[in-house]
Amino acid sequence: MDGIRTADGELADGRWELAVTVWDTKKDVPVRVSGDMHIGGVLLQLVETINEKKDWSDYALWWDQRKLWLLKSHWTLDKYGVQADAGLLFSPQHKLLRVQLPNMEVVRVSVSFSDAVFRAVADICRTCNIRRSEELSLLRKVQDPGKKKKKKEEDELPINDPIISVSQGVQGLYSKTVVPAYDPKDGSPLSATKVWFGDVMQDNGFTTLAISKSDTSPETLARLYRPLTSLDKARLNRGWMDSSRSLMEQGVKENEIVMLRFKYYTFFDLDAKYDAIRINQLYEQARWSVVLENVECTEEEMLMFAALQYQISKLATSGERTMETNELAINDVGSALSELEVALEGTNVSKALGNITSIPELKGNLKVFKPKKLTLRVFKQFWCIFNGTSISCYKNEEESIGSPLQSYNLKGCEIVPDVNISAQKFNIKLMLVVAEGMNEIWLRCENEEQYARWMGACRLASKGRSMADSSYQPEVDNILSFLCMKHANPDVQALDMQGLSLDIVPESLVSPRYCKKHKGKQLTARILEAHHNVANLCLMDAKMKFIQAWQSLPDFGIAHFNVRFRGSKKDDILGIAYNRIIRMDVQSGDATKTWRFNNMKQWNVNWEVQQVMIDFDDDVKIAFNCVDTGCKVVHEYIGGYIFLSTRSKDQEETLDEELFHKLTGGRD
Repeated sequence: MDGIRTADGELADGRWELAVTVWDTKKDVPVRVSGDMHIGGVLLQLVETINEKKDWSDYALWWDQRKLWLLKSHWTLDKYGVQADAGLLFSPQHKLLRVQLPNMEVVRVSVSFSDAVFRAVADICRTCNIRRSEELSLLRKVQDPGKKKKKKEEDELPINDPIISVSQGVQGLYSKTVVPAYDPKDGSPLSATKVWFGDVMQDNGFTTLAISKSDTSPETLARLYRPLTSLDKARLNRGWMDSSRSLMEQGVKENEIVMLRFKYYTFFDLDAKYDAIRINQLYEQARWSVVLENVECTEEEMLMFAALQYQISKLATSGERTMETNELAINDVGSALSELEVALEGTNVSKALGNITSIPELKGNLKVFKPKKLTLRVFKQFWCIFNGTSISCYKNEEESIGSPLQSYNLKGCEIVPDVNISAQKFNIKLMLVVAEGMNEIWLRCENEEQYARWMGACRLASKGRSMADSSYQPEVDNILSFLCMKHANPDVQALDMQGLSLDIVPESLVSPRYCKKHKGKQLTARILEAHHNVANLCLMDAKMKFIQAWQSLPDFGIAHFNVRFRGSKKDDILGIAYNRIIRMDVQSGDATKTWRFNNMKQWNVNWEVQQVMIDFDDDVKIAFNCVDTGCKVVHEYIGGYIFLSTRSKDQEETLDEELFHKLTGGRD
């Protein structure tokens, strides 16, 4: 018996015809399948039908209608829900993607379009020799609403970018045992690194990724998107990709331009010996955020950033090296031996910490101002004592034995510096957390030394730590170093600027706001004046100083989102930083409420109504909906920061992806 046959003569065995489009030829290849056939069998039959000698190991089935990769070869078609009208695509998983690095360079990288973005970013960073890939993510370009769409978009421009492919055998470039080391002066690979890794570093452009570009032309700056309001800053964060979904699932096409950026501002284990490329890319992202006014800074700070940029550009173009490579290698070996000796023998902790049974205190005369409605800013002098995380104010030193006139707990507060070196103004603005919102308190210090000590104590207290913490003195030293770079130099002012200003383009070093405020020659003179304070820094030290100064800005690391809180009738701006969540006014951008991550008990998302809900200590609960961004992005930000804050030096180079996805990408 031949069995039952259909009208066309085929056996009626329950099979049906599935049309699969082949990526290379764009032609449909019919295969006869049944619902209980597994994906592996479909692939085998498809390859046999194509009958072409080729390596098909990287190919997989893509279901465009469902935006789904059929990667589980043991699953059946019925389990995936595939029917005859599915319209599958037999496509390679690895494709070329154009990635714009933080230094604005565009490279073509072979990336798996079927892996989650988190893993794809890890592959890109491994290829480019950037450690700690968990700090970065992919971002889609934001169209400036103020500019008309050009006829020819950048994605349609001729493709002539350099190719850096994952398949070139460099994915094991850094490891726990063998790590490339770089010259801390100019960022070039040391001789031992060149011997071990050969020419692969030069072939893949690693040296160029570690070297800063020269000054950017004003024409290029004019074409870049510059946020002017809080809503503009919120628009920048619309394009962050979902870390738990693949590129293809999110509509990314081959050779499309995406941006690789540092997403989480918790930069872990920055080391000049191993991180020349990572530090340079981080510096470039910081430089663009300052020049394009993504973060606010004062005029003095802008001139200091411009001076550091000028110093870095000057050293990068000169290519001069102050020490021989062999001598540097010997120094590296010596420092490594010293670190090993300290690790084995320990240090004299009691000598370093002194008396650890008592918590240090700060005492002194400070001028304090508490704003009220319709009042002038009048500071009154008090005798202030900083103990633990609180400041107590007394009328004078003699009355400090009794109860204070005023007392402020700084835990969880917002700190905004207000410093003007030339005017000798050293103010500290404190936004204290209270039940009804934020209380504003101003402290005025007499000099730099007092400001550095009190500012350092305030920063630690906002995190719930006292001055007994080991990070207090380094914090004070960093603040003093930061202030020192802002100092004016009268000797430089007397120099003839005629011959010194030829290699400076001030429009590429400062933001447009200050370019409009001052003439070019005035800016050049003031940049050279500020450059005198940083002229002795080497290339890597100058980049690290720039990053540290960037981190000390009040607006550092805040990602803005347009949200509406539950029970509110108007939109607000939600700022998410590396240690806190901030509610801001849409019009002014001022903080109205702050919640710290260390006071958070749990967070989750109601995916049906797209609402983020967060529980804090003291039964404080907030809930909000994202207006123009998916709540998944906010969910990832919160989970990513909490997860990355738990890192330690004992952790492996690659994080547990399943745990990361559970915190940032999984559904509750």
